[in-house]
Amino acid sequence: MPVETLTVSEDEAGMRLDRWFKRRLPNLSLAHLNKIVRTGQVRVDGGRATTATRLAAGQKIRVPPMKIAPQAPKRIVSEEDRRVLRAMILYEDDDVLVLNKPFGLAVQGGSGTTRHIDGMLASLAGARGERPHLVHRLDRDTAGVLLVAKSRRIAAELGEIFRSRQARKIYWALVEGVPKPAQGRISLFLAKGEGMEHRAGRQAEQGALEKMRVARHGDENARHSVTYYAVVDKVPGKLAWLSMKPVTGRTHQLRAHAEAIGHPIVGDPKYTGKAKGRRARQIPASLEGKLHLLARRIVLPHPRGGMLDVTAPLPPHMKKSFEMFGFDTKRDDPIEQAPE
Repeated sequence: MPVETLTVSEDEAGMRLDRWFKRRLPNLSLAHLNKIVRTGQVRVDGGRATTATRLAAGQKIRVPPMKIAPQAPKRIVSEEDRRVLRAMILYEDDDVLVLNKPFGLAVQGGSGTTRHIDGMLASLAGARGERPHLVHRLDRDTAGVLLVAKSRRIAAELGEIFRSRQARKIYWALVEGVPKPAQGRISLFLAKGEGMEHRAGRQAEQGALEKMRVARHGDENARHSVTYYAVVDKVPGKLAWLSMKPVTGRTHQLRAHAEAIGHPIVGDPKYTGKAKGRRARQIPASLEGKLHLLARRIVLPHPRGGMLDVTAPLPPHMKKSFEMFGFDTKRDDPIEQAPE
């Protein structure tokens, strides 16, 4: 293809440059896109950009000559996908869906991941053929509330709400041991672990291979992260039920923060702290070895006005654990009083 100059449309406003390319040229590989952006072959209004650059309607994008893989066969819309997604819906209106993502289902795909929510959303395309769009993401093994927009415009508006930190998210977790103090603030710099940048493009699900590490202010790629936490209930000497409110939204933030304060999340195979084995960590053998982390609640301004406030139930493995220890999900959650 020759050099082209393409214009950002109104419904593409607010998109990242890499998402814009994914929409316009779906068969362009991420590795090749990174290369042509890094070498300055892609220009936005004549200037250099990064894959994370946010676009505005009317901007001109220079697209260099590229070899693109043949068009993949059109995906057949699956009635099974539609049925599964409809069963996940916690809330729906004309603009948004809030799904109750189950444990173990990937949000986005990659090599080796053939079933994921992003792909399944094609089964919910509207009458004009526009499919819903993810607004944020959860790790494969984190269950709970997942916000989806029904149009590109609403996705852009919700994306801005998230970027401006108007969205309030509350997570529940079971952690090893009992944190002291019972309520606190975790403020750390996090950076990608060694080799993450090279693996991220080919891993099956973002987060499957990478691990965040605690860094120092000024370290390369270190980003500040803040989480408020509160102990809701506990089994003295063994574990605690934490409610957590992230202020920032870094990769694996809650998992890395829990490990950093010496109380990793039960069932986390990656952020386990220094103790090895259930005996060393005093975790009852009867607990399922699944990640005990739930995106419990999301509260944010609705683009049409008013507030969107949705809560997810415990996934089956966490429900079983809560019942085992007599934890009452109806009790007051102290994290509600934490700063925004």
